[in-house]
This record gives sequence, C-alpha cells and structure tokens, in this order.
Amino acid sequence: QMKNYQQSDDLLTIAVSDPTTPASGDPVRIGSFCGVAVANEQSDGKTVVRVRGVVNVSVKGVDGSGNSAVAVGDKLYYVDTDTPKLSKKSSGTFFGYALGSVASGATAAIDVLLAN
Repeated sequence: QMKNYQQSDDLLTIAVSDPTTPASGDPVRIGSFCGVAVANEQSDGKTVVRVRGVVNVSVKGVDGSGNSAVAVGDKLYYVDTDTPKLSKKSSGTFFGYALGSVASGATAAIDVLLAN
C-alpha cells in the first residue's frame, strides 16, 4: 500500500451534489459522475457512495422527446429535477448502462452497470 493511498475506488465517502440529503439506495450525482448511496448522509455532510459495479435502481422509460422504452445496453442519465432521477434523457449526467428493460412511459427497478 502506497503512503498516498486514500480509499478504494468502488466506495467513496464524499459530499454529493444531488440530492440535498441522500438516503441509502438513492442514485446520487457528484459533480459530473454518479453512484448510489449505500447509507444515509452522515452528520458531516458526506455520504458513502458506490461508484462501481451493478446496482438495482428505479428507471423511467423516457428520453428527451417523451416516452421511450429502455432496452438492455441503453445509456442512462441522472436528471436532478426528475422523479425517478434516471432515464434516457441525455441532458442529464451519464449514469450507466441498462442491464434490463423498461416499457415506454413506465417506471421499473432494473440492474444498471455504473459508468465509472
């Protein structure tokens, strides 16, 4: 272990940009990259975030033009103002790749490969 080693790169303890107060299981955005909170935000304002691997999260079957089914391999994005946060709206921050499908206009929990 190098003396300048800080932490593993699959779990980070970091202040997130969105949402304001992350809860365990929430997709989160940290500047221009994303992950999923593995615990509620700590009293110091930092959250433990998984930034690598496969996560199961809620995704909506929409893109920038309206309803659009999600297929395996589609790029998914995090949009701060949306509920759920994840969809095919490329105006958001790149989140990862769909490993499941979501019907057009529907919302479902699917596995997603994080993009980091």
